[in-house]
Amino acid sequence: MRDFKKYDIWQLSHSFTLEIYKITSTFPKEEIYGLTSQIRRASSSIPTNISEGCGRNSDKEFNQFLNIALGSANETEYLLILIKDLQYLNNEVAENLIEKINNIKSKIYKLKQVLIKP
Repeated sequence: MRDFKKYDIWQLSHSFTLEIYKITSTFPKEEIYGLTSQIRRASSSIPTNISEGCGRNSDKEFNQFLNIALGSANETEYLLILIKDLQYLNNEVAENLIEKINNIKSKIYKLKQVLIKP
């Protein structure tokens, strides 16, 4: 069993999720059950799936959970684009978050490559 807290990608995605929670607390109240809830779920799904994958018995199973985390990261990226276009965040903050999620996606992909090597 792996200790998920030791993975750089888990630490980054956890910090990112905390940032998303903080930023979305300023969103319009009518979005509490819409975009606020959706981006919080998508972003928290990234470290959640990394954690769950670490508890699995094989690299193959871990890789599957990384696939799910990668899907959630892509969903999060789209939601950030939408939030930026709706002007719930200024461009600088939104672009910074998009850069961070793309870094997370890259690191997930690299970890997946390590797991599938023979």
